[in-house]
Amino acid sequence: MRVLKYRRTAGRRPGLRHAVNRQRTHVHVVVGDTVRVMRGEDKGKEGKILRVYPKTGRVTVDGVNVVKRHRKARRPEEQSGILEHPAPIHASNVMLLDPQSGSPTRIRTRVDEDGTKERLSVKSGEPVPRPVKKS
Repeated sequence: MRVLKYRRTAGRRPGLRHAVNRQRTHVHVVVGDTVRVMRGEDKGKEGKILRVYPKTGRVTVDGVNVVKRHRKARRPEEQSGILEHPAPIHASNVMLLDPQSGSPTRIRTRVDEDGTKERLSVKSGEPVPRPVKKS
């Protein structure tokens, strides 16, 4: 009797099935940063980063790319209707704001002697503080 062998999985090693899902892209902003939108329909708007999606390289900015969603009530106490909420945009379309002048800038990192990383503004050279996480 012949051993059953599937063509699709013949040469693959186990464990690599979800390798594509593990890939992450580097996003230059973190949750809580104040950014300005540089491209697209909402060009020139400023807002705080609400959420970062490292798998897709997208970010959600407060008040930017606002879309309408028709929502049906799932429970009797819920209200159905048309809700507005911000949708994600690509991270390459936003720039971090300089803490000194408030203009958009690129970011450079500096590693101190004790091993801590610090974000520096390319325009002014001032350190960009990391936003405080709310717990």
